[in-house]
Amino acid sequence: MGIRTGTQYIEALKARQPEVWLSGRRVTNLYEDVVFKQPIHEIAKLYDMQHDPARQDSITHICEETGERVNNAFLVPKKPEHLQARRQVFEEFAKVTFGLMGRTPDFLNVVVTSLYSNADFLAKYNPDWAENAKNYYRHVRDNDLFLTHAIINPQNDRSKTSHEQQDTFTHLGAVRETPEGLIVRGAKMLATLSPITDEVIVYSFPGFKPGDERYALAFALPIDTPGLRILCREPMQDGTRCLADHPLASRFEEMDALLVFNDVLVPWDRIFLYNNVEAANLLYPKAGLGQQPSHQTGVRGLIKLQFATEVAMRVADSIGVDAYLNVQNDLGELAQSVESIRALLRVAELEYETLPSGDLVPGYNPIETIRGLLPTFYPRAIEVMQIIGAGGLLMSPTEGDLTNPELAEDMERYYGGREGISGTDRIHLFKLAWDLCGEAFGQRLLQYERYYTGDPIRKKAIFYNNYKKTHSFAMVEEALDVSQIPGAYGQN
Repeated sequence: MGIRTGTQYIEALKARQPEVWLSGRRVTNLYEDVVFKQPIHEIAKLYDMQHDPARQDSITHICEETGERVNNAFLVPKKPEHLQARRQVFEEFAKVTFGLMGRTPDFLNVVVTSLYSNADFLAKYNPDWAENAKNYYRHVRDNDLFLTHAIINPQNDRSKTSHEQQDTFTHLGAVRETPEGLIVRGAKMLATLSPITDEVIVYSFPGFKPGDERYALAFALPIDTPGLRILCREPMQDGTRCLADHPLASRFEEMDALLVFNDVLVPWDRIFLYNNVEAANLLYPKAGLGQQPSHQTGVRGLIKLQFATEVAMRVADSIGVDAYLNVQNDLGELAQSVESIRALLRVAELEYETLPSGDLVPGYNPIETIRGLLPTFYPRAIEVMQIIGAGGLLMSPTEGDLTNPELAEDMERYYGGREGISGTDRIHLFKLAWDLCGEAFGQRLLQYERYYTGDPIRKKAIFYNNYKKTHSFAMVEEALDVSQIPGAYGQN
């Protein structure tokens, strides 16, 4: 089939019946549910973009294997131009969503592509795993599927490994083997957008220890597989708020969920790894599951940071406070953070690395630096926005007030900004800013960015240790070597 349309995505969603729970009720019609309907349409727009003549050639390509047109996220990068082509779709998808949806289809399609092209790693442990990974990639690519993933264990007792938990199946683990496949039980999170996806892929970060064999798993399933329960977090918007009052929260609410597997059957041809601690610990680094999707993460993070920076600048301009040096300093800091991420992305693409498979991946040091800086840069942008907007962020009336003729004079006189900024314009701008920096929706975006790539302290510690191992410190040694300099030791 190749690239599908937004309508085809919606029709496939309507045909499924996953077990979705939200606020104590089971959602039986996702498309008509007020919480999910608008986000579904935002995802559908991304699929329609693939058919836009103005965009199609820059975000899709003709698959050499099938002759069908497919998304660039499925492109196996064998030369630098391929990395550029993938960045193009990352940028286009991120711009349409302002970088606010972290799990658009391109993200996990990159993961599946990387698993496919590095299947030789899996073949060392089990040839069937490698073949399954290759076939699954083709299945997702050829049907243009939308995936979620669940790779983190529930936050129970973090001081203990999976097999040390009080309940054997608190964390997702294998129960038993059957002729048809593997029975699994337990839970995984943080499955973003899972209710409105096609399938889920499960794998884990490194950290398995002897005794954790049953939890060493990687597989994929349709999201409506029997026994798979989706427990959604509390929604950040109820789906009934006015679009003008909440221009972001009403469109881009990205539901997160805990996935509970109640003795779910995973067919053998959907298993990519099982019962092998060593393979599970090496999967993430050896199959490119870190650096390849980090490229998409970096591009999306850049767009999100740029959007927040632009909103902060417009808020400052609308009330004339950017005439003050301290505000200019803060906004200049944000602008430089945007340009820093932009420059690092270019360096990561130029200083690419080549995996044993022949795949090109963005350079480790610059891409990991992006992952270390974004959890600091984005919260700072939100903080600056809050400081600039100050009490004005708390005082916005509603669209109902704006459209009431009896209140029109008050709206213009008391809510207008600097010369040339009407009351209506300033109110709408401040509502946009409040969605980002004050509403529950915006706070979720903030928390999400802080921990998007994992524990930021642990990530920086890993980066430091890798940096130390790969650097010779030659300049330090040269500076210390003064033996060849006359008089270095008091000699004439």
